[in-house]
Amino acid sequence: MNANDVVISARNIHKTFGKGETAQVVLEGANLEIMRGSFVSLMGESGTGKSTLLYLIGGLDRDFSGEIYVAGENIANLNDRKLSQIRCRNMGFVFQFYNLAANLTVEDNILLPLEMSGRNPSAYREKYQEILEITGLQNKTKSYPSQLSGGQQQRVAVARAVIGEPEIILADEPTGNLDAASGTEIMQLFQRLNHEKGITILQVTHSAECASYSHRVVTLKNRVIEG
Repeated sequence: MNANDVVISARNIHKTFGKGETAQVVLEGANLEIMRGSFVSLMGESGTGKSTLLYLIGGLDRDFSGEIYVAGENIANLNDRKLSQIRCRNMGFVFQFYNLAANLTVEDNILLPLEMSGRNPSAYREKYQEILEITGLQNKTKSYPSQLSGGQQQRVAVARAVIGEPEIILADEPTGNLDAASGTEIMQLFQRLNHEKGITILQVTHSAECASYSHRVVTLKNRVIEG
């Protein structure tokens, strides 16, 4: 295996919430390597630390021991500015709850990461039109989140995650707030983005059906990774 093909590497990760007698060990020596261009599902029972590991990989929680490399960078060693740059340039995030700005249109929500990272949205017009086609949002650009179904809102969240052309999408229960039909649409969308754009996807899910869309399934059990 070529090290250059590994886009995410979590090594000997330990994570504890709280201190003293109330301390709760969530991860205890977890290891995970993800190949560039793969689609991986992380499964496990509720409370096993799946989302915690995802947030650590995404740099959203930095209180851990071990090493996490994302796109060749050891994120534990990065200052806040550099970590923010890595997140903006290399990662897209999709959460169970869509986290859209209610006062912004679909178009403005999708383009928001570009503006926040100092990039000129006009330079991404061709990419933007392509994302609208892939997500089926061409006729919804001037709508507000309150005017959309849950599935449509999640498609906006996916479009927002990929507009900056990230290497990686990190998804936390992306279908957990959707009906079965909408959930299938989101999984098919992820599959298309992975296949056509080569985006590496790591999703946390409790659904075997959602996991069936991925190339590989790993399980978090007894605070370590299996599979």
